[in-house]
Amino acid sequence: MEAKAIAKGIRIPARKARLVIDLVRGKDVIEADKILNNMNKEAARIIRKVLTSAVANAENNLGLDKEKLVVKEAYVNEGATMKRMRFGSRGHVDPIKKRTSHITIIVSEKN
Repeated sequence: MEAKAIAKGIRIPARKARLVIDLVRGKDVIEADKILNNMNKEAARIIRKVLTSAVANAENNLGLDKEKLVVKEAYVNEGATMKRMRFGSRGHVDPIKKRTSHITIIVSEKN
């Protein structure tokens, strides 16, 4: 049995979030939560929320024990990009791309 949590349209580039999510993939849920709690990155705070949601889904919907859960899959996909313009030198405009991402975490019981 596995439980899933997805956060869509999060205002952080996928490239930055992947650096953090690679650290928790395959770890126990408790250990992953400790790692994310002690990191000084904005992506760690967001990913920790998604992990907490996935654990809550496993406990409440499937009746699984938190102590036996492990992060089975964790990945970050690119979301929509907001395009803005900024005035540049000599009368032209410079594009600004505000990137978003979709964060997915799947937890399951240890074998």
